[in-house]
Amino acid sequence: MTEQQLPSWADPAVSPADLDAQGVSRRQLLCRAGLFGAAFALGSAAAPAFASPHHGFGGEDPRLAYLVGDHHVHSVYSHDAKYTFSQQAQAAATYGLDWMVFNEHSNFGHADYGAKLEHAEILKARAQNPRQLIFQGLEWYIPAAEHCTVFAAPGPHETDLLTRFELAYDGKLLGYTDGSATGADTARNEAHAVKGIKWLAEQRRSGYVDDVLVLANHPLRLGIDSPHEMRNWRDAAPEIVIGMEGAPGAQGAALPGWRSATSIRGEYENKPSAQSWAGYPADAYLTYGGFDWATATVGGLWDSMLAEGRLFTITTNSDNHRTVFDTWKNGEWPAGQNFDNTGKLPDPVNTDTPQPGSDFWPGEFSRTHVGVTRYGYRAVMAGLRAGRVWLDHGHLLDGLDVRLKRDCDAGRGATLGGRLRVRKGERLTLYVTVATASRANPQGILPRLAHVDVIRGAVRGPVSDPDTWQAPDTKVVETRDVSGRKGTYTLRIPLTAGDESFYVRLRGSDGNRHGAGYLGASIDPHGPIPHEPGDGDPWADTWFYSNPVFVDVAGA
Repeated sequence: MTEQQLPSWADPAVSPADLDAQGVSRRQLLCRAGLFGAAFALGSAAAPAFASPHHGFGGEDPRLAYLVGDHHVHSVYSHDAKYTFSQQAQAAATYGLDWMVFNEHSNFGHADYGAKLEHAEILKARAQNPRQLIFQGLEWYIPAAEHCTVFAAPGPHETDLLTRFELAYDGKLLGYTDGSATGADTARNEAHAVKGIKWLAEQRRSGYVDDVLVLANHPLRLGIDSPHEMRNWRDAAPEIVIGMEGAPGAQGAALPGWRSATSIRGEYENKPSAQSWAGYPADAYLTYGGFDWATATVGGLWDSMLAEGRLFTITTNSDNHRTVFDTWKNGEWPAGQNFDNTGKLPDPVNTDTPQPGSDFWPGEFSRTHVGVTRYGYRAVMAGLRAGRVWLDHGHLLDGLDVRLKRDCDAGRGATLGGRLRVRKGERLTLYVTVATASRANPQGILPRLAHVDVIRGAVRGPVSDPDTWQAPDTKVVETRDVSGRKGTYTLRIPLTAGDESFYVRLRGSDGNRHGAGYLGASIDPHGPIPHEPGDGDPWADTWFYSNPVFVDVAGA
């Protein structure tokens, strides 16, 4: 499917998937809010996020429209899920998703049968609704580590790419699972993961597929994704391995009275094992405001990677297998059939009785917003690679636009994932335009943003120890109280370029649950905190996060 350019007068890419129950287009709402201007900018694909696109001072990133999506959705083509392809696609449309990735678990049944069956359904759905962007993907069991989403741009080889990769590089299928510190096969397994990533990069370079991306899923759920492994994956092909889930799916796991008294949001209910990296503290195995410890800790693992001066994008998603309070159960297998010889579970059966589950439907609670300059599959992938990404839970915001400019410039400046080149001592302004929630979320709550935090970190270049997980010079430098503000407004936050390059990123919440951050109140005075086990209503503790904007100081 080719990318679509829109005329300057067009409402950007409105589709049936954008309509809520009242028939109001989300993007029409945001355009009326003044976030995007009249239309998409028409231009070339974004430059790689790890390279500065500007040779002179200042920045001129394009105008953007944001498409909402979910890169982690399962169906009957995963051995542990439940829903049909059409059930998931319909739910995604109901909750306003523009794009989604079906990343089914790797399995011999999936590789031999399921991937091709699923692809036939995807082709049919794309033809019936060309405005809903549906990617085919794979949840890769990384050798020696956890899981990743792998997905490709549509094309004649998208399914073949995934199945070839699955059979050649999947840790579960190969038995390359050991990642323990003393494991005899750990070095081989870690090296095989890097080899697989380089293979994907080669398929893109050769033109076998137009594009392919990899995102690490729930990185601290088991603690088996060590800092050095994550850096190795990124460094093997930074244009392919672009980031990680900042917040996992399974956000309904700890609804009070639902699963158990020990349940944690994200199903982060594990303890360190022999496979876990020993350098993670016990608190790393929890979620904080629903976010992974690696992301939620100001000055933590995510910041330590950003402090190298290289983008590493965060996302959020549903990881939908089994929706909370849903009444469907798995169907019964016909005699002689199983997942290994069919690649597909029997269609579910409605029981009219709530069934076990931890997840929300795609787009119901977790949303990843990707800034694009065109409408289409490759545009979404380019936006993710460029880091033009922000995320929210509980539909906390209708829109967010971020620009960082030198005070002496009249242009648009740099936006999320971008870079601004400045001189030492120059005065800058961070413009944060917020469109507050204008209607109730799927839980019937009208969310209200209470504060916006500005987080700043020094850029010091590559680390000497690849297992570094702290960035001691990153902290919250300003908090704006926005409680009671409604509609669309712009915060203007002054910054000054010092002696060294730096980055800034944003975070905010509904203000219901916060406290001193993991590394202390002097670093993060009012960050997200863990909930009590079994008492983690996600709708009562919602946050947004943005990707960073980098500032390159000349001579630093």
